[in-house]
Amino acid sequence: MDTNERLRKLLKERGWTEYKLSKECGLAQSTIGNIFRRNTVPSVATLETVCRGFGITMSQFFAEADMVELTPEMKELFDCFACLTPVQKSAALQMLKAMNHDNG
Repeated sequence: MDTNERLRKLLKERGWTEYKLSKECGLAQSTIGNIFRRNTVPSVATLETVCRGFGITMSQFFAEADMVELTPEMKELFDCFACLTPVQKSAALQMLKAMNHDNG
């Protein structure tokens, strides 16, 4: 997927117009319009600004597959899990699986 196609996809997913995107990212509407009408590839700086407007990272923009967006609670859990030893990770995973099984 090329850059402009990805931008169009993100607009469509959100139901946004080019005008809405320009307001969300703080770029001139003409800048956004030129990207689409002239089929130009935005500069890295412009693309970073557009990504901020969409509320995504550059990594998420260029990801081939859908990326999971972590909630603050999920990020905290992930950060804590990452600091555990392998034995602690195994125990935590077993506990979570048991808790999930109890709920199902």
